[in-house]
Amino acid sequence: MDDITIRPAEPAELDVVAVLRWRWMLENGHQPVTTREEFVLQFVDWAAEHGSSHRCMVVVRDGVVIGMAWLAVVQRVPTPSALRRASGDLQCVYVIPEERDGGVGGRLVEAVLARAQNLGLERVTVHSSPRAIPAYARRGFSSSPRLLHARVCRSDPYP
Repeated sequence: MDDITIRPAEPAELDVVAVLRWRWMLENGHQPVTTREEFVLQFVDWAAEHGSSHRCMVVVRDGVVIGMAWLAVVQRVPTPSALRRASGDLQCVYVIPEERDGGVGGRLVEAVLARAQNLGLERVTVHSSPRAIPAYARRGFSSSPRLLHARVCRSDPYP
């Protein structure tokens, strides 16, 4: 496992990251609303437009991107004791199937959390699949009775 690198994605890799996102959605039974080619174009444009709020980390083995994770940074309302505040949301963590269950995903999550700490974020949240909850718990994530959410979109593809 020492032959992998985890680092911020380079702009030229965003098309590969888009394909990972496409694969992930298909693996989970979601139906695309467009072609793969159109999705990649839209995704790369979106990533370029949202680069200041959404930071992508990639896992690379032998020059090939095999995983990704996104850190969405949200600015928070200042308080008298903290004029600059932000929190993060871990999104779209994905490792290709043939690289799973060997610790790569855990190392990716740890790298994102280190990046969040370097950015001075107060906390990082994640919306997890049931399968991944133990992996997130091993890296310090826990349930909170104070962090609530409301579903506001009935067409949410993630139950």
